[in-house]
Amino acid sequence: MTEIVRNKSLRYLNTFGIDVKSSRYAEFRNIEELRKIFEYQEENNLNWYPLSGGSNTLFTRDYKGIIIHPLCSDITTRTENEFIYVKADAGTLWDNLVFFSIEHNLWGIENLYGIPGYVGSSPIQNIGAYGVEAKDCIYSVDFYDKKKNGIVTLLANDCNFGYRDSIFKKELKGKGIIISVTYRLSIKENPRLDYGDLKNEVENKGKITIKNIADSVISIRNSKLPDPNVLGNSGSFFKNPLLNIQEAVKLKNKYPEVPLYPHGDKVKVAAGWLIEKAGWKGYRKGDCGVHDRQALVLVNHGNSSGEEIKKLAEEIISDINTKFNINIETEVNIL
Repeated sequence: MTEIVRNKSLRYLNTFGIDVKSSRYAEFRNIEELRKIFEYQEENNLNWYPLSGGSNTLFTRDYKGIIIHPLCSDITTRTENEFIYVKADAGTLWDNLVFFSIEHNLWGIENLYGIPGYVGSSPIQNIGAYGVEAKDCIYSVDFYDKKKNGIVTLLANDCNFGYRDSIFKKELKGKGIIISVTYRLSIKENPRLDYGDLKNEVENKGKITIKNIADSVISIRNSKLPDPNVLGNSGSFFKNPLLNIQEAVKLKNKYPEVPLYPHGDKVKVAAGWLIEKAGWKGYRKGDCGVHDRQALVLVNHGNSSGEEIKKLAEEIISDINTKFNINIETEVNIL
């Protein structure tokens, strides 16, 4: 049986660097190991939580249960016409998958380069950046269903993808663990350059290539976002709120400079702009604060507790509601 570790420190398993412990911790490389972990979990009546890259979790206290961490990281492909179906295990670093796609000139996820975390988390949050979301390329998700004691394959249409949302955050939350994700990528060039400064950045590099797009994304991200290996953070802590047309027009009339982006029948507002406008950018109290270059990012300057970061997030949410009558929500799971 896979090893069950007691009182495991999670400090280096979450990108905030919060110093907490889990009463139990186990890793799996295959389905059999995962089954044995769940048998142990049920026999001991333990709470459980899947933790991959730890880039979307804020721990506010020690975890009383078992943390389950994927180590499986294979990438396989199959070809069908102009599409390449790339299947990556849940424990694959997200950037390793994106780099694989760039190396093989497979279009679709190059705008998502630089997002911290593992492949297994990408459908849960429906990760997105620079005009692209994971759902745009996801073909299917292999999900280990605890009740069925086996793998269920969900096609993209079964996943109920929304803005930073999916079935894995709702109906299937706590019902099992994602084992692998298959992305449908294309050998045909399909640049997506209509978001923010990306087009200008790519043009400055010369030719529009998949590598130049990915390099441009990294350049922009590095200019705005702190490296979690240097400064504890989880990337964007808050979701960009969605407004209806009337609400967006009213906001634009009052603040002509506010960044707005079409999103289906809604309009997406830049939460970072709202937070900066409210005066929070660069704020610091003790070791927790708001990043001085990107107000969407909450940071741990060293020894902040998760509870302190949570309290700061609540203060920001309340202030934005008071000043703009807009509700912003967290992207990060708070435990």
